[in-house]
Parts: sequence; structure tokens; C-alpha cells
Amino acid sequence: MAGQCWLEVALNGPWGKRRQPHVPVSVDEIVNDAVACVEAGAAIVHFHAYDVATGRQKDDADLYAAIVDGVRSRCDAIVYPTLPADGSADIDPQGGADARFAALKGLADRGLVEWGALDPGSMNFAHAGQVAAGDKGFVYTNSVEHIRAGLGFAATLGLPMAYAIYEPGFLRLGAQLAAEQPGAGQPIYRLMFTDGFTFSYPPKPYALQAYHELLREFAPDAPWMIAGLDVDLTPLIPLAVALGGHVRVGLEDARLGTPKTNLEIVTEAVSAIEGAGGSLARPDQIRASLRQ
Repeated sequence: MAGQCWLEVALNGPWGKRRQPHVPVSVDEIVNDAVACVEAGAAIVHFHAYDVATGRQKDDADLYAAIVDGVRSRCDAIVYPTLPADGSADIDPQGGADARFAALKGLADRGLVEWGALDPGSMNFAHAGQVAAGDKGFVYTNSVEHIRAGLGFAATLGLPMAYAIYEPGFLRLGAQLAAEQPGAGQPIYRLMFTDGFTFSYPPKPYALQAYHELLREFAPDAPWMIAGLDVDLTPLIPLAVALGGHVRVGLEDARLGTPKTNLEIVTEAVSAIEGAGGSLARPDQIRASLRQ
């Protein structure tokens, strides 16, 4: 049944302007894009921080804080950063799980953390075009040790973690490990679809139905949303709304090389959600639902 729908905007991702020309990179660009999207109807903002000089992603607590504080000073929104990949240049290779969560902990120390990101599983990360060209991509690893560490940190603050469900097994493992940490906030299951990569499902109704059945079995009361990478989710929005799910859009998730801006993508998503009979949830309504 259609009801209140959470709308998240994922502003940029790791792509940089070469692969996604309109992504915001500087702190001011990210904050301005976020505020415009919130004013258009988004209640949740997800971002990656960048080193402007190099144009590369940079996971740094000071950058995170400048972005979160900048958005919060201008509008009410749930604003949260990414989780750096194991092996990222910005984390100590000998630091283990603590190094991966250091920037998020730094944000918490500043009183600016509301959600975190956590990916409960490992998978081959490769674009279909890469594979066709003979490239192997890379293995995106999230060990059980690291997942437990992230949930343990979440439990110290009662922090909700946004789970990226890149494969069905991520959902099952994430649900089992979340049950070990009852003090952690309710995970939000972000179901990842793709047109261009080789993980998970394409954005088709049968795929969403399969994920929905898995959720009913392993995480029946958990909030969930459709999302993805290099994907057009428009065809799935009506079914997601009808099934009681939520929606994430933005330039992190959109087809690579799209001419659209974040504001245009969010505006289209708002129309699709409302056209499917859903109403947009406010940040305070989302917070209240996660406390229940």
C-alpha cells in the first residue's frame, strides 16, 4: 500500500567529473546541491567528500564535518557520508576496521553523525564494459570482522546504518549480524540494482519482488529502498512505492555520463513517487519511524 516514502539523494559517489560530469566535488558545490535537492523533496542526503586539487575522493573527518554542518545550517535533512573501501588510499593499510571507520568516528566526535554506511558482504565489482574489454575490475571486500566492528560502533551511539545490498546474500548476512547488536540502530536495506555493472539484478519487477520476499523472511520489519549504480530506477518506482519501500536517486546512482543534474533527477523522482500514490516523508518523520 502506498504511504510515506523516504527520498534519498546520493549526490556524487566516487566517479568524479570524468565519468559523471555534473557531480558536485567541492564542499560548497556539495552543500548547494544538497540544499536544492532537500528543498525539492529529498529528506536524506548521502555524499562522498573530495580533494578539490586532485578531483579524487577523500575520506576525511574535517571535510565530512564541513559538508554536514553546511547542509544542516541551511535546512533540515538526514546527512551521512560514505564508507571508504578497504584498501582506500585515505586509510591506514595496517589499521583494519578502525581505520575504515575513523572518519565516521571523527564526525561523531563533532556531534554531526546521524546515520552511517555499511556494506554487509563482499563481491566482484566490475562494469560490463570493463569485462568486455578484458579488465578484471576488483573484489570489494567487507569481512565479517569489519561488519561486526561497524555495527559495534553503531551500537555505542544507537546509530542507524544504511546497508548497501549488492547481492542477495548481503541481506541475509546483514540481518544476522545486526541481530547480534541490538543496541545498534535499525539498518536501512538499500537494494542495489544496475543496468551497467555485473552485480545483483537489473531494475526489473521480478528482481524487486525477489528482494521483497527475501526481506519478508529475514528482515520483515526493516525499512528498505531501491537504489543502485549506473541505473535508471524510474520503471521500479511505482512498484517500490506500492510495496511500501523507499527511493534513492542522484548522480552516484544514475546512468554514467547522464546530462541530468541532481536537482533534475530528484524532481523527476518526486513526480514518480507522487504519481504512484506516495507522499514524501519529512526528516523528522523518518527519525520518528526509526525510533519506534
